[in-house]
Amino acid sequence: MNGTVNRIIGQIHELEDELQVELHRRGEELRFKIYQGRVIFEREVLSRHQALKVSMTRYIREARWLVIVTAPVIYSLIIPFVLLDIFVAVYQAICFPIYGVARVKRNEYLVFDRVKLNYLNGIEKMNCAFCSYGNGLLAYAQEVAARTEQYWCPIKHAVKKKGVHKRYPLFTDFGDAEQFRKQLHSIRTHIDAD
Repeated sequence: MNGTVNRIIGQIHELEDELQVELHRRGEELRFKIYQGRVIFEREVLSRHQALKVSMTRYIREARWLVIVTAPVIYSLIIPFVLLDIFVAVYQAICFPIYGVARVKRNEYLVFDRVKLNYLNGIEKMNCAFCSYGNGLLAYAQEVAARTEQYWCPIKHAVKKKGVHKRYPLFTDFGDAEQFRKQLHSIRTHIDAD
């Protein structure tokens, strides 16, 4: 990998760290803290949240009818999501130990803290839980797939593509057979947990 790519990756990591600091600062402004994995709001904030809660009856009454009609379509995705979840877990449990690849920790990707927000009604909490599951699951599955790709085929594509994972810059250049053969073992043996 060339120096420019290494420099850009370093800048990306610095920006990600800066983003986390800013998000933490914003949490302090909203007057909550995270203690032993739980979000704790100040009492006054909790009271304000409760006052801003919209009842489920009002929520449904004010919803557009097309939103209500399409809800079952959205929620039907739970079936393929659960199947994906099971298959990814079984796949990585069987294959990753054989490849010597660090397992992806599912609980780092699936976070359900929004359901504890007092300003959300039951429907909104259910929607948030569904979105947390779907997006978390897809991020988890993407990381499992990224580690698999790093092991089996760490070659960049010739065509620029959207949605590349964070491991992609480590791959060898498309068409560089010498680099691929020389670096494949090293790339495979350095699939660490992060």
